[in-house]
Amino acid sequence: MEHPPVTKEIIRLSISEAARLFGVSQQTIRRAIKAQEITYIVVGGRYKLNFESLVTWSQQKTTVKNKMNSKGIGQYVDQWKIRNTLYSPSKKTFNRKNPTSEQ
Repeated sequence: MEHPPVTKEIIRLSISEAARLFGVSQQTIRRAIKAQEITYIVVGGRYKLNFESLVTWSQQKTTVKNKMNSKGIGQYVDQWKIRNTLYSPSKKTFNRKNPTSEQ
């Protein structure tokens, strides 16, 4: 029995949605677009930003990561109180250094 291919749904956000979610200004998002740090498409003359590229960008930039935790969605994480650790990141993941980043 053959299964249909799994397609990955791409989540796209507007500049204003991304700015609110990550706790930064719209100008910060626009600078990242200009620097080609975030992937996007243009729909009806408006940027639609790839959510995965936003997450990657936010984790690579210390300032953005800190703002996301203080002003963006990160400020709510403790309130979620996730009891099922099956889908929670392992603490080992956070403590492990990325071997590709060390030269």
